[in-house]
Amino acid sequence: VQLQASGGGLVQAGTSLRLSCAASEGTFVNAVMGWIRQAPGKEHEVVAAIVWSGDISFYADSVKGRFTISRDNARNTAYLQMDSLKPEDTAVYYCAATPRSKVTKATIGRPTEYDFWGQGTQVTVSS
Repeated sequence: VQLQASGGGLVQAGTSLRLSCAASEGTFVNAVMGWIRQAPGKEHEVVAAIVWSGDISFYADSVKGRFTISRDNARNTAYLQMDSLKPEDTAVYYCAATPRSKVTKATIGRPTEYDFWGQGTQVTVSS
């Protein structure tokens, strides 16, 4: 499994960014795709995740209503649309994947459940 995240950058508060995660072919089948971030001095946090079939999605309370996760199975690409960005959203964002059979609604928000991680992309939000 190979995951390649892109789309990070330096933006002002209140603006938007869209992150993309290109996955190796077949990654999405029977998988959960997640976006996990790590801010300086903080632990990893799953901000959004989605089951490959789309029937289950997860959002951290800190991003609900502002971030939207989606996936294009045909293109093997996952996206994270981030709107109304805040300085506290500043972090390195990783895309990650794990087998669908490994997670439940109760565990989908745990970074330790994700077996495969791509390299991170930096998102910096200035005030």
